[in-house]
Amino acid sequence: MDRLAAFEQSEMDRLKAEGKVRTVTYRQYFSNRMFYKKMLDKYTQYGLLER
Repeated sequence: MDRLAAFEQSEMDRLKAEGKVRTVTYRQYFSNRMFYKKMLDKYTQYGLLER
């Protein structure tokens, strides 16, 4: 999963540098990041995951 996160982050950085933050691809990567962050926060909140 770390490889995928690193790939998506590098793609987001590339798209941002090109000024393409309004593209569907950028928004999908951003949405994925937010979704998984919220999910991990909930797991931590309910004691299902230790950070």
